[in-house]
Amino acid sequence: MTTVDTSRRVSRVRMPAWSGGLVGTVLLVAVWWLLALTVFSGSGSVPTPWSVVTQMADDGWDFYATNAGITLRSASLGFLWGNAAALAVAVLALLLPPLETVATQLAVISYCMPLTAIGPIVLVIFGGRAPSIFLAALSVFFTTLIGSLLGLKAADRTSLDLVAAYGGGRFQQLRKVRVVAALPHVFNALKIAAPAAMLGAILGEYLGGIDNGLGVALTVAQQQYIVPRTWALALVTGALAGLGYAFFAVLARFATPWRVS
Repeated sequence: MTTVDTSRRVSRVRMPAWSGGLVGTVLLVAVWWLLALTVFSGSGSVPTPWSVVTQMADDGWDFYATNAGITLRSASLGFLWGNAAALAVAVLALLLPPLETVATQLAVISYCMPLTAIGPIVLVIFGGRAPSIFLAALSVFFTTLIGSLLGLKAADRTSLDLVAAYGGGRFQQLRKVRVVAALPHVFNALKIAAPAAMLGAILGEYLGGIDNGLGVALTVAQQQYIVPRTWALALVTGALAGLGYAFFAVLARFATPWRVS
């Protein structure tokens, strides 16, 4: 067998798409464990992965599931409201072109707003879990609005002209051509928006006014200096954010099969 044949055979062997993430996770845990045993061994601020797992076992499933469920509810509500508003503004800007500049400026303003400054105002006005929901919605608005605008404007010009030639107006072009063209861009935006909604919800919980949720549990663990629990809660939060991203990545493969191919 020649060298060329060998290289061709090796090139045909493809690793699964998830293998890179698995290898990266294993390496990250290994580095974490090494640093905990060496550089940070005396500080106590970086526990070993095993101590984090032990803490999670001691806390029990109910502790993490209850707090995660509460935070997920706020993040989901904010995700729905923020994305619905972003999609509505994008469609309105497309149907009424003079509003596109206003929509873009609105997106930039929402992105530049400091969440930690807006949250206390929402807490004072509405109280309860309103800051978590509002900050989650604000966190996703910019990404989805810009992605939707780009997607709606990425429609094929020939297809748009064809609809217009048969007497279709802007609404028919939107329904028959632009929505389909925008789907890949919208799903890309939703993949990024899902972790952003979790971040906004947890920031809202940090502001107080409530007594449960991942953000509240993190605050209490920090105040009591229970380091393994703090790390465990952070890992749970990161895992939920990653699952949100993965969910919309899988959904995009089924909803836009032409993009995958």
